[in-house]
Amino acid sequence: MSDTSKVVHVRNVGHEISENDLLQLFQPFGVITKLVMLRAKNQALLQMQDVPSAVKALQFYSNVQPSIRGRNVYVQFSSHQELTTMDQNAQGRGDEPNRILLVTIHHMLYPITVDVLHQVFSPHGFVEKIVTFQKSAGFQALIQYQVQQSSVSARNSLQGRNIYDGCCQLDIQFSNLDELQVNYNNERSRDFTNPNLPSEQKGKSSQQGYGDMYSFQGSGAHPGGFPQMGNAEAIAAAFAGGLPPGISGTNDRCTILVSNLNSDRINEDKLFNLCSLYGNIVSIKILRNKPDHALVQLGDGFQAELAVHFLKGAMLFEKRLEVNFSKYPNITTGPDTHDYSNSNLNRFNRNAAKNYRYCCSPTKMIHLSSLPQDVTEAEIIAHLEEHGPIINSKLFEMNGKQQALVLFDKEEQATEALVCKNATSLGSSTIRISFSQLQSI
Repeated sequence: MSDTSKVVHVRNVGHEISENDLLQLFQPFGVITKLVMLRAKNQALLQMQDVPSAVKALQFYSNVQPSIRGRNVYVQFSSHQELTTMDQNAQGRGDEPNRILLVTIHHMLYPITVDVLHQVFSPHGFVEKIVTFQKSAGFQALIQYQVQQSSVSARNSLQGRNIYDGCCQLDIQFSNLDELQVNYNNERSRDFTNPNLPSEQKGKSSQQGYGDMYSFQGSGAHPGGFPQMGNAEAIAAAFAGGLPPGISGTNDRCTILVSNLNSDRINEDKLFNLCSLYGNIVSIKILRNKPDHALVQLGDGFQAELAVHFLKGAMLFEKRLEVNFSKYPNITTGPDTHDYSNSNLNRFNRNAAKNYRYCCSPTKMIHLSSLPQDVTEAEIIAHLEEHGPIINSKLFEMNGKQQALVLFDKEEQATEALVCKNATSLGSSTIRISFSQLQSI
């Protein structure tokens, strides 16, 4: 251990842990004079008023494992005897005020748009510009106020708070930029001082094939029974300005072939539960002469492309799935064909943009919704634990409705739980399950 110091070094500080969480951990031992979050390193430096306060804290936590939001953190004396301005600005940003804020949003269960950010930050002063982007640290935004006093007020008031109950936590720093450049007014960026900016670059789509999606505006229905009208708007709202890497947006084949299935354990409903994460399912047919092969017809070519992209190579029932586009344009109706075109379990009839945003490859974490209001964590775990060891879980309320996150030891176990337990009954409710992109609870 380093020599005693009034500066404490805290490790394993996850993105879900706020400055207030750390303050609560150390305030019982004395006055805290400075706190620096080193987000890029998952660490923090915390300065007590004097050395005896820091010694008292570390002596206590040498016998009691400190834990915040279910995560163990590790504490030791820092090699620093005092935190300096240089330490606080080690990442090029810090406590030096600027009218531009850098905002990172952690634990993002709900999509955040420019309009949502404007609603949150505008009470503190006139917001001139907002630019959002995705980085390795997660979803981030730059917010430029007209005057510096507004940004200071916003940071002091909003740092560590959640936009929605239990999620979308704000981590706010001052940016080192002098001026934001905004070229387009859309869901990703906005210049509130210049409402005449175009929504996109004229004559050129940001992704090959992406502009073609705006031609899906016909009033007729898709052959599978799903209305085309509105899909382009949903895609544009979900992926404004750019599709996920590897998605072209040009595919027009609606039917996919899923092979290397575990024929002893798979059925059409389980395959529906998995594939419906990426689009509305028209029909599914497990091939009689090849029971480890199945055809799945989705609502349109874009949804089929998402399914192929995100499911290829996924593990299910001890088999690695192979997923490709089928040579057949659609599945012919027959005794072996299961029709899902009118199923109320299809996810993309309402809130399509939100569901597109949540599309991802299978993860270790699943998100449960439509839960009974009186459900307990123990009941949720009992419902799912047959599929593998559950590492962590969290029950929370969102917009007055009970939801939960459950973290399995392996992706395959989470996938199995999803395909087997989506649309099953828990208490008086039919639960819905999807994958979560969160790394920890």
